[in-house]
Amino acid sequence: MNFKDDLLQFFFPELCVVCHRILTRQESVLCMDCFFHIPRTEFHKDPENAVAQLFWGRVGIENAAAFFYFSKGSLYQVLIHKLKYRGRKDIGIEMGRAFGAELKSSIFASANLILPVPLHPSKLKLRGYNQSEMIAEGLSRALEVATDFNILQRVVSGQSQTRKSRFDRYLNAEGKYVLSNPAALEGKHIIIVDDVVTTGSTLEACAIEILRVPGTRVSVLTLAVA
Repeated sequence: MNFKDDLLQFFFPELCVVCHRILTRQESVLCMDCFFHIPRTEFHKDPENAVAQLFWGRVGIENAAAFFYFSKGSLYQVLIHKLKYRGRKDIGIEMGRAFGAELKSSIFASANLILPVPLHPSKLKLRGYNQSEMIAEGLSRALEVATDFNILQRVVSGQSQTRKSRFDRYLNAEGKYVLSNPAALEGKHIIIVDDVVTTGSTLEACAIEILRVPGTRVSVLTLAVA
């Protein structure tokens, strides 16, 4: 860090997203105390975890996991909120990297490619970025697995899924995703990445499209599970 950075840090210190303490030079997004107390799921250690079970009987997912538990009113809800609606791309990258560090010795590290769940172009233009791409970027850096932000595309817009039932969420996601270059996925193990998984309908729709390609296998990673 140079003199200019020191000056900026003095007048505009970086604060922990959760507790608002001033971060040290070694910290990013969260202070060490808040990072230590993230309500981790440890799902990557259990192949029959709650996220994996969401897809049973629906689509053939190889492995699935989420980094932490998400609940309304939780101190850590702010991570998702600021990532999605407050322009804090760094939260996605840093949390993705932290999650990836914990997955280094897991089956996820053997994947060939990471694909974020895409936003429709109209929503991407409105928000300015895709939060799932930020998470995928962090995971990619930690796992040393390549990403592609263009192959999986959303071609039909839709209403928010927030207040929909599980069945309505499935109908809302069905048929809205396409692959721009299916041949590039042949024979590969693909990780699909999203920010939060609730019913799994969006991830299911993406996985179904990818699994049409010969020889593909699909795993799922999300930053949080509701």
